[in-house]
Amino acid sequence: MPADPTPHGATASGAGSTGAAPGDGGAPRRLAQMALRDLPWEVGVAKPDPAVVVDGVTRTFGGLTAVSVDHLEIQRGGITGLIGPNGAGKTTLFNLLTGFDQPDTGTWSFNGQSLGKLAPHQVARLGVVRTFQLTKALSRLTVLQNMLLGAQGQRGESFLRALVPGTWRAQEKANTEKAMELLRRFKLDAKKDDFAGTLSGGQRKLLEMARALMSDPKVVMLDEPMAGVNPALTQSLLGHVKDLREQGMTVIFVEHDMDVVRDISDWVVVMAAGRIIAEGPPESISQNQAVVDAYLGAHHDAPLTVEEEDQVLAQAEKAIAREEQTDGDVLSTDAGPERTER
Repeated sequence: MPADPTPHGATASGAGSTGAAPGDGGAPRRLAQMALRDLPWEVGVAKPDPAVVVDGVTRTFGGLTAVSVDHLEIQRGGITGLIGPNGAGKTTLFNLLTGFDQPDTGTWSFNGQSLGKLAPHQVARLGVVRTFQLTKALSRLTVLQNMLLGAQGQRGESFLRALVPGTWRAQEKANTEKAMELLRRFKLDAKKDDFAGTLSGGQRKLLEMARALMSDPKVVMLDEPMAGVNPALTQSLLGHVKDLREQGMTVIFVEHDMDVVRDISDWVVVMAAGRIIAEGPPESISQNQAVVDAYLGAHHDAPLTVEEEDQVLAQAEKAIAREEQTDGDVLSTDAGPERTER
């Protein structure tokens, strides 16, 4: 537990729970905020209706502990921001929850069903999908072909059924119509026949998010969706993330831009050195001394006391004295042979 996690008796009741701004999530946003409104700002706090639950998950690489999460619950139907300094373990936690890596210890579940030991495609079939900080679009396939790859349960993937077009043609048509609808929503329909490799970085982020929706997910995990995106597309991406909540999905996203976090998050989880050090509504995070220390370093703005100043000066004087002594010894050694030669 972090030191001074929240002001005494504080809860999320004052965290912007009075309603939503027009066009940014309306009723779903209010429902998510109401569900979280009276929760204490404590690490591991139980949520009213958790979609994802993590217990005792650890992951080490050699002697380095990348993730050590005692308990974490993600509220269903809300947008949870996962923040922390570089190297905090955010992406590693994403990898563990989605089957791209396996932990040393611990359990985690979705809707009460364990996700341990499942491969990424099995996790996705259960309704938990993710995007990547570095997009995974297949550059030599068209935008539309990339979209069709995201559809689940395609009959034409069976070798025998592939030989009988009548068994899968109707499904292929329905998938294509769904893909085009998503591309229109993400304003990529004009690029449907372009190779994915020709898209800009922001357009690839949009494509990856649209492709994730082809599987009708229940939980969408976005790893730095705004990273490397030009400002012209940032607002578009923000709107799409909010729209996921509007459609009843649970969203977990990693982000460094605190303005973005405050704008779209219903709840924020803070990681540092692999551990969760704080939880709460966006407005609570800047008040948490443990969070400030994690980003800026402990006592980053605290003035030194008289005793601390004296200690620093004494250490500096000793260091100078050692350097002068070392220089004197070197000069004395260099002068020795000259005196001998004379």
